[in-house]
Amino acid sequence: MSTQQYEDELRSEQSYVAGLYARLDAERVRVKTKYTAALRENGKALVERDAEVRALAKEARRLDVADNGLCFGRLDTVSDEQCYIGRIGIFDEENEYEPLLLDWRAPASRAFYIATAANPENMHRRRQFHTRGRQVVDFTDEVLGRPGGAERGDAALLAAVNAPRGAGMRDIVATIQAEQDQIIRLDHPGVLVIEGGPGTGKTVVALHRVAYLLYIQREQMERNGVLVVGPNPAFLNHIGRVLPSLGETNVVFMTTGDFVPGLRVTAEDTAQAARLKGSLKILDVLAAAIADRQRLPEDPVLIELADVTVRIDAETAEWAREEARASGLPHNEARAVFTEIVTWVLTERAITRIGRGWLTRADREAWEDLRADLRKELADHDAFTAALDELWPILTPETLLAQLYTSFERLRAAGADHSLLRTDGDAWTVSDVPLLDELVDLLGRDNATDRAAERERTQQAEYAAGVLDLMIRREDLMDDEDHLIAQDLLYAEDLADRFLERDSRELVERAAADRDWTYRHVVVDEAQELSEMDWRVLMRRCPGRSFTVVGDLAQRRSVAGATSWYTMLEPYVPGRWVYRSLSVNYRTPAEIMTVAAALLTEFAPGIRPPESVRACGVRPWSRRVTQDELSCAIQEFVRDEACREGTSVVIGPPGVPGAVAASQTKGLEYDAVLVVEPERILADGPRGAAELYVALTRATQRLGVLHLGPLPQALTGLAETTDGVRTPPTTVGHAR
Repeated sequence: MSTQQYEDELRSEQSYVAGLYARLDAERVRVKTKYTAALRENGKALVERDAEVRALAKEARRLDVADNGLCFGRLDTVSDEQCYIGRIGIFDEENEYEPLLLDWRAPASRAFYIATAANPENMHRRRQFHTRGRQVVDFTDEVLGRPGGAERGDAALLAAVNAPRGAGMRDIVATIQAEQDQIIRLDHPGVLVIEGGPGTGKTVVALHRVAYLLYIQREQMERNGVLVVGPNPAFLNHIGRVLPSLGETNVVFMTTGDFVPGLRVTAEDTAQAARLKGSLKILDVLAAAIADRQRLPEDPVLIELADVTVRIDAETAEWAREEARASGLPHNEARAVFTEIVTWVLTERAITRIGRGWLTRADREAWEDLRADLRKELADHDAFTAALDELWPILTPETLLAQLYTSFERLRAAGADHSLLRTDGDAWTVSDVPLLDELVDLLGRDNATDRAAERERTQQAEYAAGVLDLMIRREDLMDDEDHLIAQDLLYAEDLADRFLERDSRELVERAAADRDWTYRHVVVDEAQELSEMDWRVLMRRCPGRSFTVVGDLAQRRSVAGATSWYTMLEPYVPGRWVYRSLSVNYRTPAEIMTVAAALLTEFAPGIRPPESVRACGVRPWSRRVTQDELSCAIQEFVRDEACREGTSVVIGPPGVPGAVAASQTKGLEYDAVLVVEPERILADGPRGAAELYVALTRATQRLGVLHLGPLPQALTGLAETTDGVRTPPTTVGHAR
């Protein structure tokens, strides 16, 4: 293509894209006008109006995010038809809704991502735009269907992977690769496992898969929303902008520490405690801990009633306990069964003694009347209530677990390992969260609380009935028609509802605050770190078992984490999970990946490292320093990187000034990384090698290592220097 032809084509594309933006702006005005009108609408029911306002607000947000990179490419078919690809679909309403811009998720857009010279998918050319704001500043063409047809086909991809990193992850709608697209659009209703080494884009692929599922299953997915689980808040903040940038907002982001709403994680377990709590064997401990609180009295408990003294003995309590346990109800709900049996025994004994000589069972009415009086007296008797609380207490998950952890006797009675003993029972750890969640079901609700709520509801209905009665009786203020409306069309229950506070929160807020909320789809990132107990929580959150699971077993650090996907998933979804892998590293340049691969070979020789798509032209370096020089060397790195564009981080073991742990950088990426004291990271626990592997693979451009002792064997390939690297990076192209 000549320069003149290229410039003419560029002007033509800019004109077309400008037309798309004009339609986008017009649609924004239309939606905004309807939104304003809906806010002022008084003729509709409140619920109906709120639903319309929310729908229009969501549509407005979708149109707003589409403004950034609205159109990023074009497909030309072999019959010379043109299809433009972008963030949303735009149609010509005056011309039978002819598509002017195809949503990237639409089936017709798929060829944009998977067509190759060998398999052109009935396409002649793929054109990718480079835009700045609303301006098309450049484009590249790939001629499909013949070898060597690409002029600058990798330009968009290389520009994206070489660009300096910002504050968060970016979407990849313009540069999705074929292997990624196959996973994004995979038609599988169960669990999809995406495994890939560092930099393979597995996280962003999973997020784009969510956007795709929301596109093809909009109604089903939006009703319950999507849950995304990540390893830490920094990671969730890093990925948090991807789905909103794709127009999707009904997504809840959590760490495993957020599974119980309102709970604060403030402590960290030992490796042994984390392993025990993460295993399904802890379920036996929880069940035994509950059973241990269902006690029998050592001595009979005397209850002095008005006319007689009765006692709760071990035999009575044991019978009541057996019946309560046999009911199959959770502990708190089974207390009603326990109470009923004990109450029956005590009232029988009391009636026999009170009625001796004048009352027999043949006088059924008198017998039952006396029983009713005695039941009421017991229900209001403080000593009886105290006895029930001692023998079958109402328990909360937090109370049960905190008291278990702080008592050697209770741990022993529950068959638990002594390593779970701690002084501060309610200093919760991440490993405690799934146990607390499990106990919600094992203990059940407090029926007394439920009954109080029902009483309040009944009182509101009774009050509303009184108001309604007044409306009906005011005949002097109502004609016959009003009288009919008040009496026949308005009910006390309806009127009571008006006194209740309406929940106006968005779905995301309601779901995050509700432990019993269930999601349509769940994404689990860094899934290799989740324990068996974590998976139980997640399976409860998603009854439909629709998951996208993302991880890399080679990066597992948790002692309770996954050693195989089969072990974790097969018990829940037998035969309903599929495995896909990503093999190309888009983040880590070849120079850095060579170093990380040497380490991987040492601690996980059976795992093949991903192949880097590019080189950066800068060799990773190492520098040996003394303890006195360490702080200055770190400050030197931070100062040098502050002068460059992009992001940087210092990763090291505890105690290194200004450093963060490798586990806190999982899933994140930086332009430059300084790893401090790798020899200590390796020595820190059984998963130290995985921790160091994570640290080495966070950099997209520059990697440096500071070490005090001898450099670990796997890192001896680093270029040794006395003052770090001052040379700016040189970008080197790398063919796809």
